[in-house]
Amino acid sequence: MSWMDQLAAIETLQEAEFDEALVAQMEARAAKVTARPIRFSSPTFKEYKTEELSGCGKNSFPAFSITAAGCALNCDHCQKKILEPMIPATSPEMLDQKVRDLIMLQNLQGFLLSGGSNKRNEIRYERFLPVVENLKRDFPHLKIAIHTALLDEKLAKSMESAGVDTAMMDMIGAQETIRDVYHLDRPVEDFEATLAALTSTKMEIVPHIVIGLHYGKLLGEQNALDIIARYPVHSLVLVVIMPFYAKPGTFATPSEHDVGRIFMAARDTIADRQVLLGCARPPGMHKRITDAYAVMAGLDGIAFPADGAVAVSNAIGRPYHQEHACCSIKIGSDGVGGTTRAKASCAA
Repeated sequence: MSWMDQLAAIETLQEAEFDEALVAQMEARAAKVTARPIRFSSPTFKEYKTEELSGCGKNSFPAFSITAAGCALNCDHCQKKILEPMIPATSPEMLDQKVRDLIMLQNLQGFLLSGGSNKRNEIRYERFLPVVENLKRDFPHLKIAIHTALLDEKLAKSMESAGVDTAMMDMIGAQETIRDVYHLDRPVEDFEATLAALTSTKMEIVPHIVIGLHYGKLLGEQNALDIIARYPVHSLVLVVIMPFYAKPGTFATPSEHDVGRIFMAARDTIADRQVLLGCARPPGMHKRITDAYAVMAGLDGIAFPADGAVAVSNAIGRPYHQEHACCSIKIGSDGVGGTTRAKASCAA
């Protein structure tokens, strides 16, 4: 039975419209795809449950924002809304207390540190890094991830010294996007320089690419992939532009099929490292189709997978498991042999 026939047999995807030629291209690479286990991540930034996967309570792997909901850059695509679900931690003392409370009360295993940037796309983490260092000293098991924005090698080394495990940054491959969407007067080379600085450390580096960042059009994604391929990153996270964050009428929604083609390009360009589908992407049927393409293209993980993703994995023979953590950071380990899910506990 072809993959198209198998997709048609999945109840949650019966109204989905797939590109037959694209699915055939993915099926032609089946031997490479089905050999890669896939991880379904359910980070606890929000409550989550589907017909196929269960969620768990918030705060087993929370996100903290050191600027609360504030961001001076206020890019067109985000409008600061990505910060709203995060836990405010606007002083080092507040971060320290909230993390220690969650360790005591909810057996916290790790967290994401983030925040809004200044007008140069920088986040001033310096005064928070001693807190990170103390937390790692007192709780060596903690896994700490950080959204870096743009930085220099000095700050990257400071993050490493403090004990940050995983560092994430957005890679933009088109100057027009930096200028028009970010309203930022910095070149693509500054994004590459940030990646170079981060990969000079021993942290696990996980760059992100926003597909359709240029008002829903594909522009610069392949250049961003080519830049990332030049550096020893741990993995790559792909997300898809979410127009409802932006001002009405400014962004189009990228075609699911174009998104699927970027997934294939990413799999080919970053063939020897993990490629993951992150939290942000349009909802509804778009998400179901996108996630199905991610499974068939051979991506290694999906955050908040849509209904149907597990069924597609089973249909094409990909082993999978679930973790309650940010897709960029792996907490513990679960066996993925066979085709059944090894479900992580909320404390995993």
